[in-house]
Amino acid sequence: MSTADATIAALRSGFDELATLVSGLGNDELANPTGASEWDVSQVLSHLGSGAEIAQNTLQVSLEGKPNPGNDFNRSIWARYDGATRRERADWFLRANEALTQSYESLSAETRETLRVDMGFLPAPVDVATAAGFRLNELALHSWDVRVGFDAAATVAAEATVILVGRVGGLAGFLGKPAPLGGKTAVIAVTTTDPALDFQLYLAEPIAISPGAPQTSDGTLTLPAEAWVRMIYGRVKPPYIPVSLQVSGAADLDLIRSVFPGF
Repeated sequence: MSTADATIAALRSGFDELATLVSGLGNDELANPTGASEWDVSQVLSHLGSGAEIAQNTLQVSLEGKPNPGNDFNRSIWARYDGATRRERADWFLRANEALTQSYESLSAETRETLRVDMGFLPAPVDVATAAGFRLNELALHSWDVRVGFDAAATVAAEATVILVGRVGGLAGFLGKPAPLGGKTAVIAVTTTDPALDFQLYLAEPIAISPGAPQTSDGTLTLPAEAWVRMIYGRVKPPYIPVSLQVSGAADLDLIRSVFPGF
């Protein structure tokens, strides 16, 4: 299975799981808090629904060989969702994300390999696997935001984790904030489970992550791979810290969390 195939399959399974939950929610439950501290359930679904419509248009114009329409188009979608009721946001999310998932699933094997997608915010078009991977980031983490509001033991879906755990390193320089380090530096050996992987976390300026175990380290961090993904996005906080997480040496959990505060 190609990376594009696996990513599209993860988009389907992730959406189906979230859709099953959302379809059964009443209006009061759509106002529940989520793992995204400033958003209720409907606002997370608003973000996912508007994002699905934007991603659908991005894919379509790329198939037609047209340029990305840019933020003017995006703002019109955001404004419509911002002005919607909680129920409308949920219904629109279900409809828009199903349409986007079907669009990805309908791509032929050749198109999945050859199409280049103009994302609008990157310097050059990207392949389908990368474009779908950006969407998987959004769906997997915000699906967790919704689900953890109803189940504190919720985790990032396994199908998404396998893909995302290899992508987060490239985002460390963007998501990581070195200011809390106060000029100090450290190399942390990170070991994940499910899947079992090793990483090197460089607490320095800039923050960086690279694959493989370091020859020497100042501390160790061991945790489930899905929690590692969540940590990079600022989502490992009480009461969502897995009991299996272990740290030693300079791997101070509060410091690492402060370096990755999320959005």
